[in-house]
Amino acid sequence: MSEIDRLYSYRTLLTGRRAVPRHEILDKLEISPATFKRDLAKLRDRLNIPVVFDRDLGGYRLEQTDNRQELPGLWFSQDEILALLTIQNMLEQLEPGLLGPKLKPLKGRLDDMLTGQGLSSELLSQRVRIVHAGKRRLKLKCFELVAKATLERKQIKISHFNRQNGKTVQRTISPQQLVHYRDNWYEDAWCHLRKEIRSFAVDAITECELLDADAKELDPDQLRASMQSGYGIFGGAVKGWAKLKFTPERARWVQHEEWHPEQRGTLSSDGGYTLELPYSDERELIGDILKFGAEIKVLEPQTLVIRYNDCVNSIAKHLKN
Repeated sequence: MSEIDRLYSYRTLLTGRRAVPRHEILDKLEISPATFKRDLAKLRDRLNIPVVFDRDLGGYRLEQTDNRQELPGLWFSQDEILALLTIQNMLEQLEPGLLGPKLKPLKGRLDDMLTGQGLSSELLSQRVRIVHAGKRRLKLKCFELVAKATLERKQIKISHFNRQNGKTVQRTISPQQLVHYRDNWYEDAWCHLRKEIRSFAVDAITECELLDADAKELDPDQLRASMQSGYGIFGGAVKGWAKLKFTPERARWVQHEEWHPEQRGTLSSDGGYTLELPYSDERELIGDILKFGAEIKVLEPQTLVIRYNDCVNSIAKHLKN
């Protein structure tokens, strides 16, 4: 049993008991009095876990010091500590500084526990790497407020920059869910001006204010139907089903990819792969189709075929000039 797992075992021994005699602790954990003394010092001094000896009860117990959750210290096994640090490392790479100040005290205690076992969170950070592509910088303060409003179910007033027309608009929204999509954050929310569900790029929010008013609650099925029925980040009613044909060479990769939860895929006798999926706005879908060059063919619907061909012709014309 590692030191971390042994310290974790004190929880089982001390929780729910008025007091546990010293000899019982030594027997249960199969440790010497010297090891028990060192464990007590680590629990109290390094992990801030209030283990005290109760003379009246003749044993050790946990002292209730305030209204914190169960213990001010940490009751984690070694596997749980590694899992928590891995999650923290991934979040830090997704959005640097996002949770740093808030998790610093927790991370410090976890680091202390790992160091005692010859492990290092620094080494862990070298073993987990997230590669970004097209990530846009956002205001950390705005992100934190949007996340807070989403979890606490409050309305927020935002200034949002519309990249299509270059204008900044003010909106009062009821946040529904944060979405991390293709290296960027979006907030699916009820827009009180438009009276419908809209998706706002968090990096395009330049100003935000938390309001006292409760957020409008939407039925989860309504939200799912509105924001997840189409392709990619674009929500709304399904406009059509795209039918795409990939070459045998590209099919080796694409047949294992999920483009949409409701997609349908078929392998043909020549090794090619036909993919069918719904979409509500063809802009993002067209962009993804174009990156496959000559290894893809758009079969249906005709409106998508025409839109795709227009884009290809426009690119060819641009290259000629």
